[in-house]
Amino acid sequence: MPPNCFNEDGALEEAERVVLALYDALQWRDAVTVQQILAPDLEWWFHGPPSHQFLMRLLTGSPSAAVDTFQFVPHSVTSFGSTVLSEGCDPTGSITWVHAWTVSDGIITQVKEYFNTSLTVTRIGESSNSTRASSPLDSAGIAPRQVRKCSSVWESSLSNRGGKSVPGLVLAL
Repeated sequence: MPPNCFNEDGALEEAERVVLALYDALQWRDAVTVQQILAPDLEWWFHGPPSHQFLMRLLTGSPSAAVDTFQFVPHSVTSFGSTVLSEGCDPTGSITWVHAWTVSDGIITQVKEYFNTSLTVTRIGESSNSTRASSPLDSAGIAPRQVRKCSSVWESSLSNRGGKSVPGLVLAL
């Protein structure tokens, strides 16, 4: 089990348990468990080379020698509410991946999959000194723009290995 899967009390978060159960089922090619964990209308986003669509081929049963040998073994798993981020790589470190899973009521409803991509996750929220609360309308009767703060909460670490340049993306929560 990846080292940072536990909350401050040492308990595994429910959403993380679901995602780790999926990886276990994928490793054992347990189609019944995979079908129980994934929503039938799973929303899927993919960023990376088309040749790296290992998860899609695995779940749809598309034949490929790469699918038979590629293993999704997460090096880290972190959750932010219903979003679970996992990161791993192939045994050589030449292929890195990040999955952003959305878990609802114990079922995975969405996956965003990134291969050989540096991912930064940010949380967007209201600033503590929002102007909207102190002055709802300006002199022209128009509400001022609400001030939002954007803070980085997670960044992929495996994509920086090997000294190769990879595209970078930001995922906003």
